[in-house]
Amino acid sequence: MAAICLLLFTIFSTQFAGYHCRGACAEVDSDTEAVAGMGFKLGCISCKRRSEVKGAATVEWYFQPKGESDFFQIYTYNENGPIIENDQFMDRVDWNGSKRSNDIQDGSIYLLNVTFNDTGTYRCFFNRILFYENYEYNTLISKVVNLNVVAKATRGTASIVSEVMMYVSIIGLQVWLLIEMIYCYRKISAAGEEALREAANAEYLAIASESKDNCAGVQVGE
Repeated sequence: MAAICLLLFTIFSTQFAGYHCRGACAEVDSDTEAVAGMGFKLGCISCKRRSEVKGAATVEWYFQPKGESDFFQIYTYNENGPIIENDQFMDRVDWNGSKRSNDIQDGSIYLLNVTFNDTGTYRCFFNRILFYENYEYNTLISKVVNLNVVAKATRGTASIVSEVMMYVSIIGLQVWLLIEMIYCYRKISAAGEEALREAANAEYLAIASESKDNCAGVQVGE
């Protein structure tokens, strides 16, 4: 029982800590639906660089309009700052990633005043050089975002139901773990109290037996 309770406590503590201690970088997919006239973040996160190793990085964004076969470059970000590469996106793209040019993990950009012409495929490239003591290590990471621009935001029923079920499952699991922990705690407390009572009874019987033997010895002496 004690081992099961310890296991439950470990699971509960780990899960609870996960909601409050999100220090690690997480690679997540970008959203894929934008509303015309609104802003939109094109997400591009990569967490492969070791923070203790010096490095340099360049992020490049390319765009393939819907119905076309070729990509063209629209944006570059490196140690020299941002460069907008195409007139279609001039004054409409802001850097939304890491602030330090030599420690880029988030290469996201933000589109202002999205238009229907922005529908298409976006590709970002992380080009990184890690500077080790005796050599340099080059990595190239690519991520794709298929963007659809709509007149107003839509959300499928299946997506809503899935999200609700996820939260219900998480809450249900935490409640179950909490109940199990309370049950285990009460069982352990009850077992401890029973052990104390048994020890007290044993001590009382030992004292009573010793007193009886002493009384018998006094009577024999008399």
